[in-house]
Amino acid sequence: MRLVTAAAVAATTVIGAGAAAVAVGRYAGDIALKPSPDDPFPGDSRLTVHSATENRIALTRSLATLRPGTYGLTGSGCHAVVGDVIHGVPHPADAVVRRLVRVTHGTLRPGNRMRLTPQVHVGNPRDALGLDCADVDIPGELGTLPAWFLPGVRDTWVITVHGLGTTRAHPMVVMPFLHRHRLPVLDLTYRNDIGAPRTADGLSHLGDTEWRDLDAAIRYAVRYGAQDIVLYGWSTGAAMALRAATHSALRARISGLVLDSPVLDRGATIRALATARRVPRVLLPLVVRAAEGATGMPLDRPDAVDPDGLNVPILLFHGPDDLIAPWSASRSLAARRADLVTLQPVPHAPHAAMWNADPTGCEEALRRFLTPLM
Repeated sequence: MRLVTAAAVAATTVIGAGAAAVAVGRYAGDIALKPSPDDPFPGDSRLTVHSATENRIALTRSLATLRPGTYGLTGSGCHAVVGDVIHGVPHPADAVVRRLVRVTHGTLRPGNRMRLTPQVHVGNPRDALGLDCADVDIPGELGTLPAWFLPGVRDTWVITVHGLGTTRAHPMVVMPFLHRHRLPVLDLTYRNDIGAPRTADGLSHLGDTEWRDLDAAIRYAVRYGAQDIVLYGWSTGAAMALRAATHSALRARISGLVLDSPVLDRGATIRALATARRVPRVLLPLVVRAAEGATGMPLDRPDAVDPDGLNVPILLFHGPDDLIAPWSASRSLAARRADLVTLQPVPHAPHAAMWNADPTGCEEALRRFLTPLM
């Protein structure tokens, strides 16, 4: 009898542990699919402000603070913009000195805990950049989608769409460039963004369903005068652009795609996001399975879109150091559609931050790509 009882207890324990693991997997899967600007990304460490003057700031020495380029610096009720590393100035051994471009709001004090972000600007294009813009409402399948419209004289419109853990303020980094080339810009919010309709599950589907909001923006642009449309997406926004280019009823109006760090291997991205939320490695297979069950996404497929269905030129920015969207997937897409894809590698760039790491190089590549499409 004791052996039977012991066996029953052991079986119950195993079943309980298995159920607990499944529950944890579901919980972690939900966390991975709800990224926000306040959540860390892989390699996104908290930084301490050592000192700040009018035009210089000393931050914790790390791989992030040693990267070249221009980034937002956010945290502790403060937002600032920092530029490149400044060499040859005195600083503590555990710090890095960067150019301080401006403090947008708040006060930088020693001891502030901050993090770098590709979202350089806050507010709206009028206040942040001095660019004329209008608040417009796009009818979407779930409700009204707020967007910014920046007028231009050309018949080719650019629709910009942000990605994981950012907002529609992120595309403002390229708006001055697009404005100089007189291109109208429509900058989109989509489902589960602040101010946009929420889905029942509240989860990111990594572009798998969100692309229909981008499709609504395409219909809006055509209705108001766009003859041709270039889709410019970051991260999941890039995945949305790829889906729209192959699935939209108005895909004939799409003349080109600009993709920054596209999420092409969704399983790898979910594992990376879960890892950043400190989910134990042993639970990652459960996280992927739970995410697949919650969203219906076929995560065992490496490609989020069929490359053979593409028929427009694509400028693809990506960095080999990306810890969220594998660089190998972009290389594979470029190799498979070498007739359409121009792959522009950007070294030392974190996810969705190609412009940040090399503004001059990215804008020159954009100029060459967009000129024939204007």
